[in-house]
Amino acid sequence: MTYRLPAEWEPQDFVLLTWPNETTDWAPYLEEIRQTVAEMVRAIARHEEVMLLSMFKTDVPDELREMPNVYVAELPNNDTWARDFGPIVLKSTQPADSAAEGGASANDEEEEKDYLWLDFRFNGWGEKFQAAWDNMIPYKLWALYGFFEDADYEDHQDFVLEGGSIEADGQGTLFTTSQCLLAPHRNQPLTKEQIEEQLKRRLRVSRVVWLDYGNLVGDDTDGHIDTIVRCAPDDTLVYVGCDDSADEQYADFHALEEQLKALRTADGKPYRLLRLPMPDGIYEVEGDCVAVQSSNVAARRSKVQEVQGERLPATYANFLVINGAVLVPTYDQPEKDAEALRVVQRAFPDREMIPIDARTIIRQHGSVHCLTMQVPK
Repeated sequence: MTYRLPAEWEPQDFVLLTWPNETTDWAPYLEEIRQTVAEMVRAIARHEEVMLLSMFKTDVPDELREMPNVYVAELPNNDTWARDFGPIVLKSTQPADSAAEGGASANDEEEEKDYLWLDFRFNGWGEKFQAAWDNMIPYKLWALYGFFEDADYEDHQDFVLEGGSIEADGQGTLFTTSQCLLAPHRNQPLTKEQIEEQLKRRLRVSRVVWLDYGNLVGDDTDGHIDTIVRCAPDDTLVYVGCDDSADEQYADFHALEEQLKALRTADGKPYRLLRLPMPDGIYEVEGDCVAVQSSNVAARRSKVQEVQGERLPATYANFLVINGAVLVPTYDQPEKDAEALRVVQRAFPDREMIPIDARTIIRQHGSVHCLTMQVPK
């Protein structure tokens, strides 16, 4: 049986999230992030099932535990970033009943399954953070919980790969960034060419597109693609642009835009490009988030110097596509938030747009997509 890497907008079985706890870096604003995650759980559960991981089941509010579409799994975890430690699940390219039509017994224990559950090694984004518990979660989910009967397990613990570092179009093309996959403490001493071959073999893709620009300031993943460029149906790429010449990211994102314009599909056609705005800079200053806004370049530079805080990696590209809807991060910037929602709606015209205030999430250098991992149906 052969498998393929599905696109995110294909039918999903459930979405995986992790309930924040007081032992993590969320502790200073634990209630705020729990409110945000609860909002996401409610939104997703209206459309499909949610698997909510928690250090202790009793930490999860009764309201969520009692929702019919929410299942709580009690597992030790280091942090909340399910996108990067969660399983990557492939789908069979054969119809579910094809084996039986070919004469194989439906009860044959050796019969290959409809899904392939890939378990890559997660090492805390290049050994920056503790990740031993998180790294064990994909295997434990597959081995301990009985609703994955349709998935075979495949061990890839000899290869470091985070879900946020790849994007798939569902047709055999994989997008990634050179700054992340070639970063230290990932898969050295493999070369770029060797890593590409590993990606093709392990993920069953035929083509890998490498992007070389667009690393968000404040991002500690070494440049995950899901913060800058996302795949959408009909050969569409949704990406972050930058118009503010005073922004320190301006030149890098201009280079990204030029690279995207030069890309071609597997059929040799240009991609349909949809441009998201760059949020105004948001900075962590004395335990609070401060947005720096100004249409005047000189005034903006002055404000940034005055703030002197850590810039947080705010991005509208970190949206989550689910069955019938898209969860889009917002940052209390009305004009840009509205523009981002319009752009994502163009990419997914038949889905509901659900804005999620991501200002608390970015304080730990991620956003909506980073907190989640979808499992296909």
